[in-house]
Amino acid sequence: MDALIFNLTTAALMVLMFKAGTALVGQDPLRRRPIPWAAVALTVLAIAAVVLQHLWSGAMGALDDDPSKSGWWRVLTSVFMQNGGIMGVAWNIATLAVIAALAQWFWRSPVMLALFLAGILLPQHIDALFGQADRSTDPRNFAGSSGATYFLGSTLAAGLLWFASSRADRLLALSVPVLGLALWIAQSNGHGLVAVYGFALGAAVVPLARRFPRFSPAPAPAGAASQP
Repeated sequence: MDALIFNLTTAALMVLMFKAGTALVGQDPLRRRPIPWAAVALTVLAIAAVVLQHLWSGAMGALDDDPSKSGWWRVLTSVFMQNGGIMGVAWNIATLAVIAALAQWFWRSPVMLALFLAGILLPQHIDALFGQADRSTDPRNFAGSSGATYFLGSTLAAGLLWFASSRADRLLALSVPVLGLALWIAQSNGHGLVAVYGFALGAAVVPLARRFPRFSPAPAPAGAASQP
């Protein structure tokens, strides 16, 4: 039962980030949007890594982020390895594809990729600042894209808070870090903690990103906060 509750609440957090992202970029049909090539590239990498795992039995051992093994590349390659079974793999890849696309449409490619990289590299350093430096010895935590995806998704909530035009949108945006923190406190759910980190970084980056070329969100259609 605990595992079921954990999965449902983690999924609920993702749903909130998805809703924040769609409120932020607008509800235009996909055919009206440019192809999010950077998001496509990340998704292809994740799929290719899964294929590699099936073709090479040593892939996980060589590319995961087992703290007992050395290798500077592991923190990066482990993100594209998946170890959650068929449903976990499908969930991770699908959410990566959707969140990365929404993030690219809002942030544009360079910032989206930078934030995704931050979601890979920053959490462990932030954990250390708050006395959470111990590395997990649970093999389920040695691989997977969900942490970076939740970090990236929460930056969309931060963007929505900045550009929100209604109280409902502001509440939606704030619900992401609030639920994330609640999941961390109640379940020690790392997805919730990285969502808080991502929201904080997104809130810091939005004012700077507005100065970048081509970062000029257009007025949102009715019912949405903003559309780039």
